[in-house]
Amino acid sequence: MPLSKPPAFPYLRGAMNHPLTSTLTSLATATVLSCPLAAEPIDVYFGTGGGGAKGIYRATFDTENGKLSAAELAAEIPGPGFLAWHPDGDKLYAVARVEGGHGVAGFRVAGDGSLAPFSSRVNPDGGGAHLAVHPSGRFLITAQYGGGSTALFPLDAEGQLGEPTVMEHGGPSGVFEGRQDAPHPHWTGFSPDGRFAFVPDLGTDKIHIYRVDADKPSIAEHGLAASVPGSGPRHMRFSADGKFIYLLNEMALSVTTFAYDAAEGAAKRLTTTPALGEGAKAKEAFNSAAEILVHPGGEFVWSSNRGHDSITCYRADPETGALTVTEVEPVRGAWPRNINIDPTGRWILAAGADSNTVSVFEIDPETGELTFQTRGVISVPKPICILFVK
Repeated sequence: MPLSKPPAFPYLRGAMNHPLTSTLTSLATATVLSCPLAAEPIDVYFGTGGGGAKGIYRATFDTENGKLSAAELAAEIPGPGFLAWHPDGDKLYAVARVEGGHGVAGFRVAGDGSLAPFSSRVNPDGGGAHLAVHPSGRFLITAQYGGGSTALFPLDAEGQLGEPTVMEHGGPSGVFEGRQDAPHPHWTGFSPDGRFAFVPDLGTDKIHIYRVDADKPSIAEHGLAASVPGSGPRHMRFSADGKFIYLLNEMALSVTTFAYDAAEGAAKRLTTTPALGEGAKAKEAFNSAAEILVHPGGEFVWSSNRGHDSITCYRADPETGALTVTEVEPVRGAWPRNINIDPTGRWILAAGADSNTVSVFEIDPETGELTFQTRGVISVPKPICILFVK
């Protein structure tokens, strides 16, 4: 948050030569100088994919002024796409190419922010598009876009990866030939209470819902939540109060709001909001939605648009979950596959996968609209995931 202004003493105006004025001014100055002049920079990690990228990169981010340091290689590993924290905050996992094939790699985080590999495991169903660690820290799950499956990797007390169990998705949508002729899971995550796992599937136009047993650990098929036919679900987020799900539809460039029943682990479709107007979508040869975020306060939502190379800002109705578009902001980069919000809730970073850039935007606390920060742009090779320190 911004530094507070030095105390003012209006009742002493016109009496600047009074001894009390001098004493209070000295005390106020000492108080201000004893406080930190800037927030401590925090680490931010970047998952990458192809194009000369060598692995996971790290930079520091100043939450006071929105400035990023130059990025440096934190861990050399092929194709570390999406990243996720262990709940302990001292271990980081990545879907990546590991010895023996595609799978998951684990890294320990040192005090200086460097990463040291300590565990890896091959996924028998191929490369993962996304992963999430359960709040218990006992397992993680991955989504295999090409394999059409969800995989569960157990984690021991030290965070070591165990042998995975693979669950195949079924029932392709069939609305769009070539994109939906098979299941394509794209994201993984958990309900706020950790009782259910959610995996949006672009090929089936549904959110696949699993019941969680953290003690075994295991997940079991529980239900489905259908999006708009042909929309191509990609990523999703819960509202801050857990009452709604916001599902990003990649192919339709829209967000569908669901009412969430926490007791039953069920979602009911409510409304769908386009991210871009039809005119804006028609101007580009190819557009697709990529990432969705919810502000910690719950009042704002953002989604990124590849091809159009922008971020759509929405205001969320706390009673109905309905979204209203308030702004479409250019990312000043190309192909924003990922965006993320910093821990203070003041800034959004946008990864331009095709421009090899990460740009910074300040969030207006009243409207949720974004202001581009020119001093915040850095170079990162093929960034496709942004992960702030836990």
